Amino acid sequence: MAGLDLSPPGRDGVALGAVVVVQLPGLELVEVRTARREVRFPYIPGLLSFREAPALLAALERVTLEPDLLIVDGHGLAHPRRFGLACHIGLLTEKPTVGCAKSILVGSHEELGPEAGAWVELVDKGSIVGAAVRTRASVSPVYVSSGHRVTLEEAVHLVVACCRGHRVPEPTRLAHEAAACRLPEREPAPAVLGAEA
Repeated sequence: MAGLDLSPPGRDGVALGAVVVVQLPGLELVEVRTARREVRFPYIPGLLSFREAPALLAALERVTLEPDLLIVDGHGLAHPRRFGLACHIGLLTEKPTVGCAKSILVGSHEELGPEAGAWVELVDKGSIVGAAVRTRASVSPVYVSSGHRVTLEEAVHLVVACCRGHRVPEPTRLAHEAAACRLPEREPAPAVLGAEA
């Protein structure tokens, strides 16, 4: 499994995409890859995939261990066009992909319980587009939605299983650290490569 995140573009217009591969069930960090790309698409709300996907896809191309699932710091179906960054990345890579965002983009939801693991459907214009998920007790929820080849229930289960004391899932938390240059690149250990063969 891998988490993906992107730094904001710097003054030079370059963003740093990061991919962090972790191994289940313990979420051990096995590989970290980054890629710098010039951001050429203007900032247009709802079309951020066109700004962010190139750097993330470039970082994914550098990964040695092929992840079987991606968690993207962004939205999937919970998007005005029902096609957010997680959908773009999933479709282009043909990998199961989950969107997990820290803020709501579209829709509304009922109150959810205060305990970790509580979730309720996120509904927009009469359609279920995602879920508000509480990953830590009494902490603001994250917004989870299907990106590609994953059901909403599977996406929620994965996000909850990947939260280890933080509000966001460990794969995207680590990818955020890598995109901010606080987590250095890492090659997979030979033992891990041998297990994959």
